[in-house]
Amino acid sequence: MKYSVLMSVYINDKAEYLKPCIESMLNQTAKPDQFVIVEDGKLASDCGKIIEDYKNGNPELFEVVKLEKNEGLANALNEGMKQCRNELVARMDADDVSLPTRCEKELKMFEKYPELAVCGCNIDEFSGDFYKTNLSRVVPSEYDDIIKFFRRRQPFNHPTVMMKKSVVKKCGGYIKLRRKEDFDLFSRIVTAGYYVRNIDESLYLYRADENNYKRRKSKENMKAAIYVYKRHWKRNGCSFLDFLIITSAERFFWLAPDGVMKFLSNSMLREKTN
Repeated sequence: MKYSVLMSVYINDKAEYLKPCIESMLNQTAKPDQFVIVEDGKLASDCGKIIEDYKNGNPELFEVVKLEKNEGLANALNEGMKQCRNELVARMDADDVSLPTRCEKELKMFEKYPELAVCGCNIDEFSGDFYKTNLSRVVPSEYDDIIKFFRRRQPFNHPTVMMKKSVVKKCGGYIKLRRKEDFDLFSRIVTAGYYVRNIDESLYLYRADENNYKRRKSKENMKAAIYVYKRHWKRNGCSFLDFLIITSAERFFWLAPDGVMKFLSNSMLREKTN
């Protein structure tokens, strides 16, 4: 089965992270048929040079989409999705690493379940050395567990997913939010009745640093969360009680001291890596 890789790069992405990221997708045991990179506005010159070198070295594989200004991840992914020539599209973030068998195992899930629309996996978080991970974000793998989990929490690790382009298009793509655009898209896919799963393995290394916590704690993140949770409730993705609980939690995280927020995020929403 063929698939496209979809990745967005913006000005804050770093060259020392970008190259290992791209290489991790090129070194998959199941090679991509296409690699779509969206330049979301002006980039740091070294990142632009890396992308140019990959494009020149393999023009049949790499498709580069240049956007004049940064309008957020949702817009960049929508524009990139238009250029994906394959039905299956694998997401990737520009500072992380996919383990070699990630895409092969996701493809096998689509072969096993032809009705499958979205498949992701667990992640191990790291800062600095790729191999020094200490926390994992484990998500439910079975469909029924995903539906139950989705009542209050995001059941997919967004950059790990492989998804069907046709389903994303039918469900309206990403809406233009600066945060939580993935939650809203997956909510529309799941509440529309599509079949989804996760692989119960950590096949993706996610770069977690202080900026991650700052973004989660921002007022912008809190407002976006309440907006998409309300939409989720309105389409019967959760009960009104669930809606009240998760929006109250978002307000608490926004108001809580940084240390409290970080402790609760690590202890309640993540697991220690084996």
